Amino acid sequence: MAEVVAGTSGTRESSGVAGTGGVTGTGGTAGTGGTDPVRRLPRVPGFAEWPTGGSPRREGKALRGQVPRAAHATLGPDASRPDAVSAVEESSRGRLPELAPIRVGRMAATPFAFLRGSAGLMAYDLARTPITRIGAQICGDAHAANFGLYGDARGGLVIDLNDFDETVHGPWEWDLKRLATSLVLAGREAGADEATCRAAAHDTVGAYRRTMRLLSRLPALDAWNAIADEELVSHTDAHDLLGTLERVSEKARANTSGRFAAKSTEATGDGGRRFVDAPPVLRRIPDGEAAAVAASLEQYLGTLPPDRHPLLARHAVHDVAFRIVGTGSVGTRSYVVLLLDHRGEPLVLQVKEARPSALAPHLAAVGFDVPEAGHEGMRVVHGQKRMQVVSDSLLGWTTVDGRPYQVRQFRNRKGSVDPAALAADQVDDYARMTGALLARAHSHSADPRLIAGYCGKNDELDEAVAAFAVAYADRTEADHTDLVTAVRSGRIAAETGV
Repeated sequence: MAEVVAGTSGTRESSGVAGTGGVTGTGGTAGTGGTDPVRRLPRVPGFAEWPTGGSPRREGKALRGQVPRAAHATLGPDASRPDAVSAVEESSRGRLPELAPIRVGRMAATPFAFLRGSAGLMAYDLARTPITRIGAQICGDAHAANFGLYGDARGGLVIDLNDFDETVHGPWEWDLKRLATSLVLAGREAGADEATCRAAAHDTVGAYRRTMRLLSRLPALDAWNAIADEELVSHTDAHDLLGTLERVSEKARANTSGRFAAKSTEATGDGGRRFVDAPPVLRRIPDGEAAAVAASLEQYLGTLPPDRHPLLARHAVHDVAFRIVGTGSVGTRSYVVLLLDHRGEPLVLQVKEARPSALAPHLAAVGFDVPEAGHEGMRVVHGQKRMQVVSDSLLGWTTVDGRPYQVRQFRNRKGSVDPAALAADQVDDYARMTGALLARAHSHSADPRLIAGYCGKNDELDEAVAAFAVAYADRTEADHTDLVTAVRSGRIAAETGV
């Protein structure tokens, strides 16, 4: 399957010096049978040892004795588990209270929407399941709607994970179980039968496992850059998705700052532009608040590579507005900043509040070290860059009125597949594609040999996680019903259609 790897042409060159029995570049005649002594340099911190010791693959396989793969089917009852409504109320703490009904309304729409807004509640449950203790940089919210298209610096489109608000170092299997569960819920919403939904969960794990095994066999640099976009469909045998991806790509190419500015701004008397009110999603803000956001961009510049500074120096800040985003993010403070270049062409930045990861307290409870982030925006940015092959070239962070924010391009040719709107015969294809992408993202921070050794060659893990996903989808549907009941009884306010 060498054809699925970016930057290769079907043949492999050794990354070491096979057959020489030592290290080249010692000043002697390499490969002559060892007549010259091998130079031994001291180990450099941050680099691997040589010769390499141990076998990560065998270590991963040995972990099966401690945490059998079949154990991942486990979803036990927990009498102390918070009820769904209390969990939603708790997760709203620190958010803007006037926006809480919009968030509740979005979560109450469907069970899949409820899952999207309840990463913390699922983390509570996952902390009570078997854990391999293999750590990776995880998304923390790897549901099926958090994969999508976005533009790279040269105008191409990349497909990858695209939401990192909850990213943190944690158990790789938490991301995989959340993704598998979301595919069951999305499939049910799309009208697929139960066998199809379970197959989607099963096959996303299978694609993850096979991709991790492929990556574990490659030279490190090839594995790092593996799975080029144009080859992803072939790698995962997702050909039924081709038409859908082409339509999404077409829309994504038109989803730009210019188009957003044309719809959301108006001309001003000095030749500039400003945002126009479109409540409740977009609204103008007081001058002082706008000035504080604009002033924070100076700190943001300091988080960017210096080669980006001349680009932003050719844009002037014209206006700032408040804009509601997402489902799980509703209630956080989020702004759009309008920049114009010398020709009046717009560039829009999003300045979005970065709250602590909802997974952090649950990771600490199972013994994962959760260091102080220092700055939550920095946590999000660093996590995103660790997981993506290509990241937004203007990704950074800042602080506004003492609160941490992440900064990124807004409408950077973004596009997404709605997994709940797929045809039944496409759900499984989408599952395999997202499973492969998740494996590639995890392989940047966890040794793929270790995870591949644990996952193995057969489908024992696939069967277990699929069983978990179906059971957790049932639990999520019950949680969603509780929330809808609470809305109807007046216990919690909800605003729908926003």
